[in-house]
Amino acid sequence: RSMVGLVPLIACEIVETETLKRLPDFAQRMEWFIRNRSDLVRHISMCEVSPDDAHRHRLLALPRRERLERVLRYVLDESEFLSAYGIRSVSKVHQDRPYVLQAGEQEYRVDYVPGESNTGLFGGNSNWRGPIWFPLNYLLIEALERYHHFYGDSLRVECPVGSGRMLNLSEVARELQGRLARIFLPDANGRRPCHGDDPRYATDPHWRDLVLFNEYFHGDSGRGVGASHQTGWTALVTRSIEDLAHARAAAAPAAPSPKTTRGASRGSRRRVARS
Repeated sequence: RSMVGLVPLIACEIVETETLKRLPDFAQRMEWFIRNRSDLVRHISMCEVSPDDAHRHRLLALPRRERLERVLRYVLDESEFLSAYGIRSVSKVHQDRPYVLQAGEQEYRVDYVPGESNTGLFGGNSNWRGPIWFPLNYLLIEALERYHHFYGDSLRVECPVGSGRMLNLSEVARELQGRLARIFLPDANGRRPCHGDDPRYATDPHWRDLVLFNEYFHGDSGRGVGASHQTGWTALVTRSIEDLAHARAAAAPAAPSPKTTRGASRGSRRRVARS
């Protein structure tokens, strides 16, 4: 169970009726495919949210709704892919049950390795067998937002699995963004997970606010691993922080302006007087 198995979730797009009108050749080939390749269509989503042609939009996606829900039960399980700091590249289940392939007298295995690589593959300092990588986390979050745009509140999943908390897929995306942002935020002791156990970054004022954008991050502790700065993709955390801020602002009750408050008070007094 690895991130490779989650990549098909990313292949989704919502196609509006107006878009299909601008792409008649694509629309014709798509309709042919739907009519003539039912053996393949049944494995993918070709859903229509409205029977009204003027407002119809379709979800084109590799996983059907039932399969999407089944896969998310693994993705959002903290004993599998879901870390306190994002989605791991390999399920933690392989910590106790490594995947082993015996080819002749040679044994090949995939263990859960959340930090530095334990092999010399790819130079020895690149590890996709457990750590958290921002590029695929980001693509998965964007896919969840697209799925939510189509399914809305009709699709809710338990997040984390076992918590009893049911979230729509937009809320799941915000949950993942919050976990990614947590990598860089100081805890109650002033320690940022990305800095690991190095005391300089928590106690020395010259180092305390030096935030490192590492290449990838430890799957359990959030500690930065690999090259730094790897700002090309790890800087995507700024998008997560921005989205979280927008979501928080949208959820906050609007404060009435002083003028509105005074007007409401006068109106209330007039109603009381008349009664």
